[in-house]
Amino acid sequence: MYRFIGALSVLALSTATLAQTSAPQPKAAAPTPAAASGATPAATPAAKPDPAILNARLAAPLPADQAAMKAHVLFLASDAMKGREAGSPEFDIAAQYVAAQFYAAGLRPGGDDAGYLQRVPLVSYKAADKGSFTWMPQSGAAQPLVFAADYVPAANGAKADTAVSAPIVFVGYGIDAPQYGQNDYAGVDVRGKIVAYFGGAPARFSGEERAFFGSGGTKARTAESKGAVGVITLESPRTAKARPFARSAQFYDAARMTWANPDGTGKVDAPGAPSLGTLSVAGATKLFGASWKAIAKQARSDNAKFRSAPLAGTLTVATKTSFAPAASSNVVGVIPGTDPVLGKEVVVLSAHLDHIGITRPANGAKDGDALNNGALDNAIGIASLIEEAMRFTTSGKGSKRTLIFLAVTGEEKGLVGSDYFTNHPTVPLANIVADVNLDMPILTYKFEDMVVFGAERSTLGPIVQKAVAAIGVGLSPDPMPEEGIFVRSDHFRFVQKGIPAVFLWPGQKGPGKAAVAYFMANNYHKPSDDLSQPILWDQGVRFVDANYRIAREIADGAERPVWNAGDYFGTLYKGPMGRAAAAK
Repeated sequence: MYRFIGALSVLALSTATLAQTSAPQPKAAAPTPAAASGATPAATPAAKPDPAILNARLAAPLPADQAAMKAHVLFLASDAMKGREAGSPEFDIAAQYVAAQFYAAGLRPGGDDAGYLQRVPLVSYKAADKGSFTWMPQSGAAQPLVFAADYVPAANGAKADTAVSAPIVFVGYGIDAPQYGQNDYAGVDVRGKIVAYFGGAPARFSGEERAFFGSGGTKARTAESKGAVGVITLESPRTAKARPFARSAQFYDAARMTWANPDGTGKVDAPGAPSLGTLSVAGATKLFGASWKAIAKQARSDNAKFRSAPLAGTLTVATKTSFAPAASSNVVGVIPGTDPVLGKEVVVLSAHLDHIGITRPANGAKDGDALNNGALDNAIGIASLIEEAMRFTTSGKGSKRTLIFLAVTGEEKGLVGSDYFTNHPTVPLANIVADVNLDMPILTYKFEDMVVFGAERSTLGPIVQKAVAAIGVGLSPDPMPEEGIFVRSDHFRFVQKGIPAVFLWPGQKGPGKAAVAYFMANNYHKPSDDLSQPILWDQGVRFVDANYRIAREIADGAERPVWNAGDYFGTLYKGPMGRAAAAK
């Protein structure tokens, strides 16, 4: 899951491959199944297991349906895949593996050139130098700002050289949300100006809308729509205590990735209002002068209310960005619909194939493991996708609507592969009626309920409720609304095209709360998200069953899914709306 992001080889699963011990040291063990099923998790990982013991556990016989699912994860989350980072040769091997599995399941190719792969041109970009920020107050001399003390520049994925000189307007959170009584642009004219705002959104916003309005992409698009020519993020006094600004400056030239335009530049959210960088509390004090004290005091509140106003001066910014081309692929498999009319409509089942590759060693020199296998995030989601496809093709019953099984690249880079697909669909976009996304199901416990992000927003909700009831569980509300998960995975790229979408997680009743908390604290985006975890493969089969039932109901339903009357995202992105809203 996104943090808010070659030729197929037939490999024998040796015991070394099963245990993932290509590195000299075996990995730290995850909690025992007993701990994952309800006991209080340990504060630190358990002692490293003996490789022979781990191999024996990984190679233990399972029923055929569980073994089939586990086999996919054994391959995709092995050390040989080096974390499946988008743009790497190992990701390409993983993509070929998924293509081969789609072929074995009887899916038709739905990618480029009558094949399973859709080429995704990528570009990696980063700040090429420290840039320059100069503040010219209305009275007095020009004042150069100091890198790492006052500012950190931002790379501009849309162009190599960025030069902006304009007045600054402070716009609070930079949010225009009438339904929350919040318009930070009221009373100010930002046309031709640089806007400066704090990150995040007020706590009074609901979880999903809070994440959406608090995202940098939404803020930049809003600023661009208002006529701004650049955006600046202000360090909050609250975040300044948690993370020193100088530490952020150490990573100013970290590479980012997006899909590439024909000219080699990257697709960005708001090319007309690029992010210029971040100002520290010290840097903001230089620009705001005496007014900063009151603003900083207010910013300490969860529901801060700011007064937007122009600053007395002009900021001149110059930055340079370097680009490096890369390439990757989405994997697209198709089951054609059987109905002569409904068969033209398409239901997409999606999951991301990439993970975060090799990063800095965990625990420093003590452990040394830096390879992020991504077993739950999201090899098991891909395994679920493959097994769900197999259920359709072996069911003996065709689906009325066409089904696309989509394994995307670059989710961890910012939902890049799904964004590319929805902007370059392999079928007419208007024909896609729904997306059901499979991302990072945590299957280390017997789940007693399910959470379906987005279910309450469209007519997919009753379909989901019926499907989970059929496997003996109920739906629970989002247990982590503050995380805004609905806008953080690939299904949201379909939402941005007006397409109703959902994705499921095992819920947090019973042992779920402790197990999810343990995974998020100890294994999420860490090398320990590997096959040493106590994954319950029978729960994987249940997860596949629920998703299969949802997809089957959508594919065979008499009516295409529509957004519930007045839903914010359905309205914003002009999707098909429920009748009550249409009648207004």
